[in-house]
Amino acid sequence: MFTSQLALLQVFFLMVPKGVRPQPSPSPSGAVSTQSDLGPRTQGETLQSSSEVPGVSTVGPTVVTPSASGNRTVDLFPVLPICVCDLTPGSCDMNCCCDRDCCLLHPRTVFSFCLPGSVRSSSWVCVDNSLIFRSNSPFPSRVFMDSNGIKQFCVHVNNSKLTYFQKLQKVNATSFQALATEFGGESFASTFQTQSPPPFYRAGDPILTYFPKWSVIGLLRQPAGVGAGGLCAESNPAGFLESKSTTCARFFKNLADSCTLDPTLNAASYHNFTVLKVPRGLSDLQNTKFQVPVTPVSQADSPLLAGNTCQNVVSQVVYEIETNGTFGIQKVSVSFGQTNLTVEPGTSFQQHFIIHFRAFQQSTAASLTGFRSGNPGYIAEKPLLALTGDRRHSMTLLQSKGDGTCSIKRHEVQFGVNAISGCKLRLKRVDCSHLQQEIYQTLHGSPRPEHVAIFGNADPAQKGEWTRILSKNCSVSAMHCTSCCVIPVSLEIQILWAYVGLQSNPQAHVSGARFLYHCQPIQEENYIGSI
Repeated sequence: MFTSQLALLQVFFLMVPKGVRPQPSPSPSGAVSTQSDLGPRTQGETLQSSSEVPGVSTVGPTVVTPSASGNRTVDLFPVLPICVCDLTPGSCDMNCCCDRDCCLLHPRTVFSFCLPGSVRSSSWVCVDNSLIFRSNSPFPSRVFMDSNGIKQFCVHVNNSKLTYFQKLQKVNATSFQALATEFGGESFASTFQTQSPPPFYRAGDPILTYFPKWSVIGLLRQPAGVGAGGLCAESNPAGFLESKSTTCARFFKNLADSCTLDPTLNAASYHNFTVLKVPRGLSDLQNTKFQVPVTPVSQADSPLLAGNTCQNVVSQVVYEIETNGTFGIQKVSVSFGQTNLTVEPGTSFQQHFIIHFRAFQQSTAASLTGFRSGNPGYIAEKPLLALTGDRRHSMTLLQSKGDGTCSIKRHEVQFGVNAISGCKLRLKRVDCSHLQQEIYQTLHGSPRPEHVAIFGNADPAQKGEWTRILSKNCSVSAMHCTSCCVIPVSLEIQILWAYVGLQSNPQAHVSGARFLYHCQPIQEENYIGSI
C-alpha cells in the first residue's frame, strides 16, 4: 500500500532594491488602532436617569439603605411575574435575570447584562446626600452608597411605562362587546406600519436573495471561522461593497452520509437563488427586473461517493459582484474550487470564501483593468501584480493551517516587504510527473504567474507594461540520478526594483523577476508504492 508522506515546502520572497528604499505607503499597516481599556462596567451603568441634570448620578441594583434595619441589602429589580426569556424549563437561561432556575438573588452580579424584559426598569434621580436637609417628595426616596463610598440621595421616578408589564385586563360578558368593537375586525393585522425597504443598498448593508422555488427571502452568506477551531458559522452575512475573504473548517463524524446530503459541499447550493438588485425589489418579488441570477463561471459537478472517496467537494467559492451606484447590483458570477476527501472518522477540511465587488463595466476589455497597486509607481505594502495569459492577479505565497499542512488560502505578496512562509504537503501521487506538477503548483499557486507588472497601474492589454518571470524547473540530469524523482522543496522569488522619475516624486517600478527552485532527489521506493 502507498503510505502518504509529508514534504516540507518553503517559499522565500526577496525584494532586491538598487541601493534605495521603497516608496512609503500613505496608510502604513504598522499603525494599529487600539481600543481603550474602559475597565469593568460598574453597577451604576445599568440605570439611566430620566433627564440630563448637572450633578445627578445613577446607582446600581444593589444599594445600602441606612434607614433600613441593619443596613440590609435591597434589590431594586424584583423578579417579574412573567419571565419572557425563561425558555429552558429546569435550566438557567443565560442573562435571563428573571429566571427562577438561576437561583440568583442579584443576577447582575453574575450576568454581564439582563435581557430586555427580564427586569423591571427603575429610574432613580440622585444628588449628593450632603445637599439634602429634608425631603418632601411624594415619590419613594432612599440614600444609596455609591462605589466610591459617597452617600447619594435618590428619588424613584414614577413612570409606569418602565415596568414593561401591566396587570392583565379581565374580559367578561359585559366588557367583551366593547372590546370587540374597539379592537375587532375582519382579520388580525399588525398595529405597526410596515416599513418600506430603502431604495438602494448602502455600504455594509446585507445583500438580499430570493429563492423562487420556495418563495423565500434570504441573505447572501459568507461563512466565517469562529472559535479556536475556526468552525464555519453560516449566519455571517456579506456586506454590500465589502470585498473580503474568509476561511473556516468543517468537521464530519460520518462523511459517507454527509457527502451527497450536506448542501455546504454541493456547488449547486451556492447559486440556486437570485440576488435583489436593490432592496425595494422586496415589494415586488414577481418582477424579475429587480432580480439578478447567480451565474456559474464553469460547470461544477455534484459530490459523488466513490468507494472511500467523496469527490467534487466544494473547497472554494468566489463571488464576483458588479455594482452600478444607486442602481444596485448588475451582475453576479460564481466560481468554485473542488477537491476529493477520503472517508475516514473525524474527517475535516477547510473552505475558502471570497466576495469581490467591482464597478459594472459594459465592455469586457475595460473590466480587465482591475485594481491598482500604485499610479503609476508601486506603493509599499500594496499587492505585487502578476499576469497569467490575459488574467491579472496578485502574487501569493504558501500559507499553513493550524496543524502545519498547506492551506488553500495563501498569503498575498506585498511590494517592498520580504517574506518567508512554509507548510507541509501530504504527498498523494505515486507518479513522478504528477508529483512534480502538484508540488510546483503548491509552491507558486494557481494560476502560475508568468509576468510581473512593471508599474502598479499596468494594463493587462499592454504587454510592454509587464516583465517576464525567469524560471527553470528541476533537472534530473543535474542531480546525476537516473532512478529517482527530483522535486522542488523550496521556491525563492527574487524581485529587482528601483526608482525612476524626478527626485521630488520618485516612482517605484519592477525591473526584473525570477523564480529560483531548490530541488531534491527522492528515491523511487520513497514515493512509489503498490496499490
